[in-house]
Amino acid sequence: MNRIIRVFPRRTKATPIDDMAYVGDPTMFAEADEVHISVAFSWDLREAERLAKAWEVVTKNIKLGGPALGVPGGEFKPGLYVQRGYVITSRGCLNRCPHCSVWKREGMTIKELPITDGWNVLDDNLLACSESHIRAVFDMLHRQKKEGHRVELTGGLEAARLENWHVKLLKDLKPKQMFFAYDTPDAYEPLKIAGKKLLINGIAKSSLRAYVLIGFGKDTFEQATSRLIATYRAGFLPMAMLYRDKKGVRDPEWARFQSSWARPASVSAMLRGVA
Repeated sequence: MNRIIRVFPRRTKATPIDDMAYVGDPTMFAEADEVHISVAFSWDLREAERLAKAWEVVTKNIKLGGPALGVPGGEFKPGLYVQRGYVITSRGCLNRCPHCSVWKREGMTIKELPITDGWNVLDDNLLACSESHIRAVFDMLHRQKKEGHRVELTGGLEAARLENWHVKLLKDLKPKQMFFAYDTPDAYEPLKIAGKKLLINGIAKSSLRAYVLIGFGKDTFEQATSRLIATYRAGFLPMAMLYRDKKGVRDPEWARFQSSWARPASVSAMLRGVA
């Protein structure tokens, strides 16, 4: 059986932590038959290419892969390229959002994958899946909850696709948090409707979050602030997501603005008193 080391240019919350997962350069004790360099972000490609050369001291069998290379994702293997607990049950999205690379990489289709155990769902657009698949995912999540795991849906749910039976599934599951998304102007009305549906049906407001895209195109701080406040008024605690181009360039002022709108405690404090 091949010994495979997975290498990541940077550590995130989702980076695996087992003995065959590395961040950065090889150590003197690293041994493997293959090395897979996994690149999630396009701005890490140069570092990934450097790492590919650095890891040749361990083996010449180096493979470079990941979303940043624009290659469609295949079968999901728990714990391989994301930490155990994180799970992907489908790939792709039916939308063509200009800021997003998912539809370019995966095509405008939804590929439903075999469902594996996990308690943090990362799917690109779970609500675009078939009813049978979604129900099977929630059955799996209920099993995780019974085992003591705190269930989360952090991939970003599309409010425009939220139906009453989805709401019932979410109410029964009671996840720690569920993220919706406000990325384009036409997403706000569906977000307001979703907020009303969820709150009226008894879903805890503390579990409702929403990613809010900022800094894209001709966005301004005033416009971004307005969207973030509107998201809160729709029933969701906002989390600002700063747009980055393929090079990963970020304006320092936008980065500071995003930081203040990313931490739940600071966001709640800023929004205290907002009706």
